[in-house]
Amino acid sequence: MSETAEATKDVAKEPKEPLFSAKNKRLLSDPLNDDNPITIQVLGICSALAITVQVKQAFVMSLSVLFVMIGANLIVSWMRNLIPGRVRIIVQLVIVAALVILVDQILKAYLYDVSKQLSVFVGLIITNCIIMGRLEAFALGNKAWPSFLDAVGNAAGYGWILIAVAVAREFFGSGKLWGVQLIPDAFYEFGYMNNGLMILPPMALITVGIIIWVQRSKNTKLIEEN
Repeated sequence: MSETAEATKDVAKEPKEPLFSAKNKRLLSDPLNDDNPITIQVLGICSALAITVQVKQAFVMSLSVLFVMIGANLIVSWMRNLIPGRVRIIVQLVIVAALVILVDQILKAYLYDVSKQLSVFVGLIITNCIIMGRLEAFALGNKAWPSFLDAVGNAAGYGWILIAVAVAREFFGSGKLWGVQLIPDAFYEFGYMNNGLMILPPMALITVGIIIWVQRSKNTKLIEEN
């Protein structure tokens, strides 16, 4: 038997990696905590500050980023051997821009009020550092399934931070969640007042800072040495 035939036979005998192997599971779990794109990698901060006044806005933005990340990661992964290195950034931007335009049109058609509230921040998904970073660092060098898991993990990590910040800001800033009044009127009659500072952008940054502090308190390995 020739060496080529033996090599082919050995490759055929190699077991396929399970869809949810330990490595693939980490692609989903790490961005939720120890490798979170916002609190650890410090990416996508702008939207975390601007659109977290209400939970509904944060939720819609999270779904939009999830859709764009999954689509972009899969397309770039499928095309990774066809994209010339010199123009890869341009190709990635075109793919992301096309997906963002699709998301923007869907929001305007079915969630027009939310689309108006999100304003330019839907369009700015095109230049979101998280999406471009994952395309460049992961999708260009990996197959479709790991790229899909990487997209889901990072989008979920981004989304839960946005929603957590929005919950705190909307509840303490307006006494509501998803537009529903939660603090009883009796509280206001006894002198309770909403914290107007919570709806200002600086409080979003402070809230994200508190989440970062909690994460590093629980896992001291995340604390950077000077």
